[in-house]
Amino acid sequence: MALETPNHTQTVAGWAAYDSSGKIAPYIFKRRENGVNDVTIQVMYCGICHTDLHHVKDDWGITMYPVVPGHEITGVITKVGSNVKNFKLGDRVGVGCLAASCLECEFCKNSQENYCDQIQFTYNGIFWDGTITYGGYSDMLVADHRYVVHVPDNLPMDAAAPLLCAGITVFSPMKDCQLLESPGKKVGIVGLGGLGHVAVKMAKAFGHQVTVISTSPSKENEAKQRLGADYFLVSTDAKQMQRGKRSLDIILDTVSAKHSLGPILELLKVNGTLVVVGAPDRPIELPSFPLIFGKRAVKGSMTGGMKETQEMMDVCGKHNITCDVELIKPDKINEALDRLARNDVRYRFVIDIAGTSKL
Repeated sequence: MALETPNHTQTVAGWAAYDSSGKIAPYIFKRRENGVNDVTIQVMYCGICHTDLHHVKDDWGITMYPVVPGHEITGVITKVGSNVKNFKLGDRVGVGCLAASCLECEFCKNSQENYCDQIQFTYNGIFWDGTITYGGYSDMLVADHRYVVHVPDNLPMDAAAPLLCAGITVFSPMKDCQLLESPGKKVGIVGLGGLGHVAVKMAKAFGHQVTVISTSPSKENEAKQRLGADYFLVSTDAKQMQRGKRSLDIILDTVSAKHSLGPILELLKVNGTLVVVGAPDRPIELPSFPLIFGKRAVKGSMTGGMKETQEMMDVCGKHNITCDVELIKPDKINEALDRLARNDVRYRFVIDIAGTSKL
């Protein structure tokens, strides 16, 4: 593990957390030269994911400081390696959570690189050359072309950025549960945050009846009127939850705080499926009776492979699905992280890295 090698000759301006206080400050570092399989990207925008918050504060005990977060990256290609055939100079592209994988295992060969046991992430990972990966809170990025996707021309680069994590995180289980080709299901979305609001948009675009389950009654109008949800349940209201029992085919749980899955499982029909995509830093509660008496299944899902990520971007282009974002300048990252910790954002902060937007 190293910060750089002799091949790291490109000086980059970025923003990093230096310790578990989580405070972000400017950071100058070096990236590798553009290799034969690489593309160099001028970063335009980078979304702020809840994972960034966990990493800068070392909530999971795995952070390697200084850490440059950011895995919801959109930008423009400025260099192309000689082996790269599917990208060219000037292409609008995105980089999500993945930076490298073994390329040889069953998952890599089956376009499920995200489940490779040697997966390395866009930041706080160890790249093939042994160096620590730095993310999109920076003005440029060098990425292996196999972990880069095209951004459809009709999608704005700022509102498309969070699709690279939030979008694929909810798209992948929807596809896995056959929601893309089988309209008319009754789908529940737990949590109306960065992941949840995109999940509502996707589920409606795919032709399903959508119920949002939230602890916040104040989000009902937004869920129904602006995002298009059909129903809204307040999860702390026992009467509402009782009325919703055995009504849903599939539920996506996007909540990143500790909570019990018991009341949520009761909303599923017999044989229903609950997919957990949020990542609480403490174990969630999973009582056995709602599982047993409803023949229900609970499964997890993590982002998606590269082929699936490109498919997700293309589907979003087809249906004009983007994230609702609040643009900020880099000097407001700390304020944004503080607000994110309080769930005070509708629904995703995006950093204007290149300074191209009027803020």
